Amino acid sequence: MTTEGVEGPQEPHTPPDRRPETPEGTPVAPSGAAPGVSRRGMIAGALWGGLGGAILGGAGGGAAGWALATRDRPDTIDLGSSQPFYGQPHQGGIATAPQRYSMFTAFSMAESATTRDLQVLLARWSAAIAVLQRGDPVGTVEPDSPVQPPKDTGEAYGLSPANLTVTVGLGPGLFGDRYGLARFKPAEFAALPALNGDTLDPRLTGGDLSVQACADDPQVCYHAVRNLARIGRSTVTPSWTVLGFGRASAGPGQDTPRNLMGFKDGTRNVSTSEQYDQWVWIRGADQPWMEGGTYQVVRKIRMLLETWDTDRIGDQQSVFGRDKREGAPLSGQREFDTPDFAATGTNGDPLIPVTSHIALAAHENNDGTLILRRPYNYTDGLDAEGRLDAGLLFICYVNHPEHFVRLQNRLGASDRLNEYIRHIGSAVFAVPPAPAEGHYLAETLFG
Repeated sequence: MTTEGVEGPQEPHTPPDRRPETPEGTPVAPSGAAPGVSRRGMIAGALWGGLGGAILGGAGGGAAGWALATRDRPDTIDLGSSQPFYGQPHQGGIATAPQRYSMFTAFSMAESATTRDLQVLLARWSAAIAVLQRGDPVGTVEPDSPVQPPKDTGEAYGLSPANLTVTVGLGPGLFGDRYGLARFKPAEFAALPALNGDTLDPRLTGGDLSVQACADDPQVCYHAVRNLARIGRSTVTPSWTVLGFGRASAGPGQDTPRNLMGFKDGTRNVSTSEQYDQWVWIRGADQPWMEGGTYQVVRKIRMLLETWDTDRIGDQQSVFGRDKREGAPLSGQREFDTPDFAATGTNGDPLIPVTSHIALAAHENNDGTLILRRPYNYTDGLDAEGRLDAGLLFICYVNHPEHFVRLQNRLGASDRLNEYIRHIGSAVFAVPPAPAEGHYLAETLFG
């Protein structure tokens, strides 16, 4: 977990006093539902083939978190707003201003799935995502015949688009001999290595495909992922999922949110188009299908909240290197003050401890490296011992996975925050650019 990046354009908040001294129309179904291998056939049948009744599940899920997110937030939202899918330079949900809620799901390909099955699935998903992001159902909610199942599950019927975005990634396991895609594998794309701080649950690792739905209404998020799972029922199975609430990063005009430890999260993040071009979007790709895409790193980070809640405030602030109320670095007065890592106190010790989270994560101390953080808080209720099972669904986007690997290894080695967190889930996915109208995600992989 990292809360650091670069200063955003927001105006700093002036605290009421000095900080403590210690430190988110039903489409007409085409006739001829059976999709073919051709692009035209795929798009024509995209929404109407393979719909079934898969139940979205898998290890790591839990809906309790969204019940905690009902309070008003200071940012203004428009639930009637929608985000385009086709014809964009990049998939939504990356540079999009973070919505309030998220649902992430990793999918595994069925043992019987073929290359054609994967191709058809990406075409169907692309068509469905375009419809979902408009705020429309993916088919009839109430069929004419009482013996027919509905094409859309219906729980978002009548709800607004709520700024829904759906971001799809492809896992490294797809690029082997099984699907004939080995020649399309980017040279640097591989499963994440073992990293400092890993205590991974095998049920919460990897995946062949990823879907992250973000929206300003949690039911819109859930509806999107549930219906994509139904569309892919015979091809993919959900393997692990996390429901996110309380965005833990800010976009333009948004106040910096807080993580479940109570600290502002994501104060220093990628924010300008120049920073996106340098650190997020892939340029000059060795694989043309990834030009303009990015890599998605997903980590499920459990927080040991009972332990954290007993720690004194001065120590909590030393762990993060910021004060808790304002979010200012311990060398400054306001949230967006640039940390001065050389500043010392009257005792000669650094004001920002060298093993604090911001000191280890800051780009100044990592050869200028930035990552785009887009995480969410989560809770899965209580564990078997009755302790809070909650933390951070950490998602970041980078144009080189090694940037994240180096940063996490640095944090995992000596970050004082490690005493209070456990990295229990991990995966990496290649996120291609958005398709043009009449095309589908990663289409060029299939000739």
